[in-house]
Amino acid sequence: MSPGGAGCSSGLLLTVGWLLLAGLQSACGTNATAAAQDPGLAREGEGEEEAESESEAESEAQSVAEEDVSNTTVVKEVEFGMCTVTCGVGIREVILTNGCPGGESKCIVRVEECRGPVDCGWGRPVSESLESVRLACIHTSPVNRFKYIWKLLRPDQQPIILANDSAILEVRREVHPSVFECSTVDNNEIIASVKFTVYTTSELQMKRSSRPDTDAVLVFVLTIGVIICIFVIFILIFIIINWGAVKSFWGEKASTTEIQSELSSTRYKDSTSLDQSPTEIPGNEDDALSEWNE
Repeated sequence: MSPGGAGCSSGLLLTVGWLLLAGLQSACGTNATAAAQDPGLAREGEGEEEAESESEAESEAQSVAEEDVSNTTVVKEVEFGMCTVTCGVGIREVILTNGCPGGESKCIVRVEECRGPVDCGWGRPVSESLESVRLACIHTSPVNRFKYIWKLLRPDQQPIILANDSAILEVRREVHPSVFECSTVDNNEIIASVKFTVYTTSELQMKRSSRPDTDAVLVFVLTIGVIICIFVIFILIFIIINWGAVKSFWGEKASTTEIQSELSSTRYKDSTSLDQSPTEIPGNEDDALSEWNE
């Protein structure tokens, strides 16, 4: 091999080596830049996920807070009014004491049914005459909501169930007094029961005649009371209108009483002085005689 060929081959080897080194350096640089850029991308992805999770947590917290606020505003205080009946079935008011519209302290929300003891004892007829009597079962509106069972009670016998199933029963007076019972039924449950006594015509007349005539006495007492009240009111009005004259009259009367009391006191003093003067004279005479003797 000639020296010129050896020099060319060595030059080619050097150039190939420099090219390989340059390729390796460029490859390492690209890998380093890729490795430097990848953590930033990962951090950006993680930041987006954290932001989404935080927004979801905030929305859940807001929804919970809204639910709490709604719960606090919904809380209301309720009271129940008195039942309209002491037995059987009646109605009562449901009163709201907090959260009323217009800033009112209390307001009626609704009216609901209320119940008391079943046995209502003895009732009074709705209306009666010498020939017939009208009896009424215990009920509330609507009347057709309940079922009514009327019975004719007999002593020492089974009661007779009447065919009438309405709330009102009209009975004609018989020769003997009779007792009726009405049961109010709701959902196959007796919620009220009341009894009535239907007297005969003669018994009713006797009761009316034996009853004291209190109406006339009551009217008389009320009339007298009204007249006295009107008289007192007129006297008060007269005193208020003529207050000056009344005051002067009472002042003159008071002054005359004072003068009379003073005169009586002076007369009493004069009388006592006259009573005491005769007793004093003998004492003076005794003193004079003792001085004379000396």
